Amino acid sequence: MKSFFAAILIIIFFISCNKNKTISEAGELNYQKAKKFRELNKTDSAFYYYNIAKNYYIKNRDSLETGKSLVNMALLQTKSGDYLGGIESSLEANKYLRKVKDSTTRSTLATNYNNIAISFNFLKNPEKSFEFYSKTLEYVDNDESRYLCYNNIADVLITQKKFRLAEKFLQKAILSKNSINQAKALNNLAKAKYLDNKTYNPLPQLHESLKIRIHKNDLEGLNSSYETFSEYFNKKNRDSALFYAKKMLEIADRIKIPNDQLIALKKIIELEPQNYLSNFRRYTSINSDLQINRNKARNQFALIRFDVEKLKADNAEKDFEGLQKNVGIAALVLTLIGGVFYYKKRKKRLQQEKQLEVKNTELKYSKKVHDVVANGLYHLMIDIDNNPDINKVKILNDMEKMYEESRDISHDKSTEIDFHERFGKMINSYSTAEQKVILTKYAENIWENIPQNTQSELFYVVREFLVNMKKHSEAKMVVLKFEKDDNILYITYTDNGKGIKNLATQRGSGIRNTENRIDTIGGDIIFEENPNGGLIIKITIPIHSKYV
Repeated sequence: MKSFFAAILIIIFFISCNKNKTISEAGELNYQKAKKFRELNKTDSAFYYYNIAKNYYIKNRDSLETGKSLVNMALLQTKSGDYLGGIESSLEANKYLRKVKDSTTRSTLATNYNNIAISFNFLKNPEKSFEFYSKTLEYVDNDESRYLCYNNIADVLITQKKFRLAEKFLQKAILSKNSINQAKALNNLAKAKYLDNKTYNPLPQLHESLKIRIHKNDLEGLNSSYETFSEYFNKKNRDSALFYAKKMLEIADRIKIPNDQLIALKKIIELEPQNYLSNFRRYTSINSDLQINRNKARNQFALIRFDVEKLKADNAEKDFEGLQKNVGIAALVLTLIGGVFYYKKRKKRLQQEKQLEVKNTELKYSKKVHDVVANGLYHLMIDIDNNPDINKVKILNDMEKMYEESRDISHDKSTEIDFHERFGKMINSYSTAEQKVILTKYAENIWENIPQNTQSELFYVVREFLVNMKKHSEAKMVVLKFEKDDNILYITYTDNGKGIKNLATQRGSGIRNTENRIDTIGGDIIFEENPNGGLIIKITIPIHSKYV
């Protein structure tokens, strides 16, 4: 009997050693696959195989390779615009990169902290960006990497208007032997100096930097130079500022960098008012596509992680079955059956929860893009059509606000000031001599004690009514009445347009979506035919309900 158990232990040990070797080889195989897909610019496939490699390395307790896989995943997320996801993956990688005296670990940590700093910079958080660039500096072990880090830190300091401190870092960065990095430092040093001292002439250094970048065909660097030239000439020579803004847009179009396209277009809109409408439409189109693609990337990476976790669970089941066949331990049968039952039940529940979460996320972002970008753009175009002499500064301000709101979709950020005034202006902008929109009983205190999320939902719902009125109803008169009584807000919309055909029997997606929105804030909505022709919509919102 003892010899039997000893033989079993030897067999288990042999299988375990062979299994560890197989796992290590599988990890390396998938890591190399990921690198090839990354070289081919196939981001989704590269992310997928880095994730699989990571799981094999975790299983083999290889912390360094696990950390490297996670860092590469984070870099792909940041490059695709999923900045929060990139930060999350980088922070997870830090848990595995503990041997800080090892040179490979140190270089991986430097790359990782640099990625976090870049992500925070794109998220407009210079304080955090500075913090993680400083951490990067702790782990770089060669001069060229250190010079590049000095330049990155200075770039953030310029954003914070700490120009003299930025100059100190740039005096070090300019010592770089790498001509591309030296050109970057020269450009930033000239910028810091003229921003700190308006009498300083930065042009010699700016031209020197530009010359290096042209010689090296550094297209992204050229964009940075043209942007700096345009900023410098903005208040000195508007023709020169416009020339360099157009040069920047030309390069940005060639290398397909949406952020640079938006920066260049914004400058051109300001500097070339005679073409503002066509440039504005292009700006809005690029910005809308950018936000949609970033949200798609965010959801796509989440789905890939889910698929890999599912595959991991499937492989775990196969490992159990293989162990049963090879070792033949009968006692594992009952455990396996129980484990499989629990696993399948749990897997089904997790899969349903994840699918629901992804669908809800996609619906939320689709709705926000529709509210902020589509209806916002239509609202601005109506404003322009209704007011031919509208102040172009107001258009630029409205455009800037819409850009900020659309950019903030990616990290669920929202700000609101003077909602009463904004709501009233939005309503009035739809009123023309041919289509009158009349507000009644719209007092300043109508929004008191009504939370911001409820205000926002009502803003988008009412704007949807007015957009549909403009597009479809042919109404000549619209009346919006506001009343508040016994902690209940009543909003009544009435028009004399075509109304909705077969209202009692046909409930289109537009009506259902509006009903769902009002339901999420605890309210009720009723669509009725206007006896005099047209449509009546009644909204009731309990002010102190659990939803608001």
